[in-house]
Amino acid sequence: MIKGRIHSYESCGTVDGPGLRFVLFMQGCPLRCLYCHNPDSWKMSDGKEVEVDEVVEEIKKYRSYMRFSGGGLTISGGEPLMQPKFVREVLQKCREENIHTAIDTSGIIDPEKVADVYDAVDMVLLDIKVFDEAIHKELVAQPWEMPLKTARYLAKIGKRVWLRHVLVPGITAKPELLHKLAQFAAELDNVEHVEILPFHKMGEYKWQEMGFKYQLGDTPSASRDEVEEAIGIFESYGLDVQAVE
Repeated sequence: MIKGRIHSYESCGTVDGPGLRFVLFMQGCPLRCLYCHNPDSWKMSDGKEVEVDEVVEEIKKYRSYMRFSGGGLTISGGEPLMQPKFVREVLQKCREENIHTAIDTSGIIDPEKVADVYDAVDMVLLDIKVFDEAIHKELVAQPWEMPLKTARYLAKIGKRVWLRHVLVPGITAKPELLHKLAQFAAELDNVEHVEILPFHKMGEYKWQEMGFKYQLGDTPSASRDEVEEAIGIFESYGLDVQAVE
């Protein structure tokens, strides 16, 4: 039996894909996003070890809510594709139960190495952090090539994608960066929806508890004007977009 390490469950998520979602947060992430609200999900050695069937049985308890709302399962993190065998098995089991599935990923894992996971999932919530190489490295401590490769790969295989973007004042909330990202997204014919996630500091206390320095402590939340400007830019490229707060 394949086992995985999970961070937590959320039984009725409303911001992680269509409808009511059972959200499975996986343990382990190679990114170090400055605004991460789950830094306790970074280390693979933390969290709880579970078996696939244990997770699927928990998911099935909420099947009626998911079906009624047009929802399903979303596997998030951390970075779910750090544990591809476990994630694929959960997705396959849910498919057998006619439960809609999604994964929320940064795209940082080479898509060709996790192609079987993408084959097994119904849709992908793809988090594109910023459309700038230098800022991406500073913001998440990883190169930016792989997320772009993932976006193009998902377009190539025709996988349904919702694009997600965190709007951080002074960093990503710049018109020139938003135009570049919107243009990139508009060129991918599988991106059916864009979600703008205004920056918040709800996870700051976790950084402090873990003894980490929270570098965005002086950064304000994204203003309504900044959110509306971002929405307008993406709409100007013909994209369906909304803010998720």
